[in-house]
Amino acid sequence: MIENRDAGRTPVTVLGLGLMGQALAGAFLRDGYPTTVWNRSAGKAEGLVAEGATLAGSVREAVAGGRLVVVCVSDYQAVRELLDPVGDVLDGRVLVNLTSGTSAQAREVGEWAAQRGLSYLDGAIMAVPAGIGTADATLVYSGPRTAFDLHESVLRSLAAGTGEASEPGGTSGTGGTGGVSGTIHLGDDPGLSALYEVAVLSLMWNILNGFLQGAAMLETAGVGAATFASLAEQAIGTVAGWLPGYAQQIDDGAYPALDSTIDTHVGAMEHLVQESESLGVNAEFPRLIKALADRAVAGGRGGDGYAALIEQFRKPSEARP
Repeated sequence: MIENRDAGRTPVTVLGLGLMGQALAGAFLRDGYPTTVWNRSAGKAEGLVAEGATLAGSVREAVAGGRLVVVCVSDYQAVRELLDPVGDVLDGRVLVNLTSGTSAQAREVGEWAAQRGLSYLDGAIMAVPAGIGTADATLVYSGPRTAFDLHESVLRSLAAGTGEASEPGGTSGTGGTGGVSGTIHLGDDPGLSALYEVAVLSLMWNILNGFLQGAAMLETAGVGAATFASLAEQAIGTVAGWLPGYAQQIDDGAYPALDSTIDTHVGAMEHLVQESESLGVNAEFPRLIKALADRAVAGGRGGDGYAALIEQFRKPSEARP
């Protein structure tokens, strides 16, 4: 007798089968969840159907097939365009939106979902498609804790981290993760997941931009990027070790200069600008960094530690002519 792996399993629907959507559906299938899929181009579902997925002929049919509806499409407008016409079959289901957008858009969709009797979780994926379902993936969710708890075991199929799902900082709504985990509930505010996503993107781009700046400079001396990468990786690890202490200073609103002051950093930043310019390398990025530090010095923070620059990031951008 063949074992029925779907017995007692929550039926899941995945709307949107780009590379990420296919990875999401594949992870649910591998863990034995009955999975219904839909995409505008049905051909993208062929591999998933071969693995056991059910291909729906319409969004309505797809939504009706799952108690947990996961959507991963191009933007929030596309989410509304797909689901607005099928509002009558959404009642009582949990919608997990893994589409990228802003916190304002997430809150708007949360309100829209509540008006239709639909429990809504907004989510952000901190992984590439190949990492879904492995320990390399982290997914964060925000929205009603009751909805998250109801389907937590299903959602864990997408991120095989060993840590426990966390309430932020031990209390709801504060926006921390409370620890490292593959599947994290951030709080009841549906906008938190989008905020975390763009915050992590900011971190990623700034690290990569710093590496590219350094690689361009060293290239002028015949040093290859691969040679620089090993040292850069060590330096990034060192800086990462500073983050908990900097975070505590920011939360406390006190910025002791434990290593060097912003005044000292400004001098080194000027060296970076001058070196870039003398080598014929673009100096816009280091000039921007120094401009922020110069403003902090002008505001009386020159004798403080580097974390005091948070005050510059809290301010709106200056109006440009």
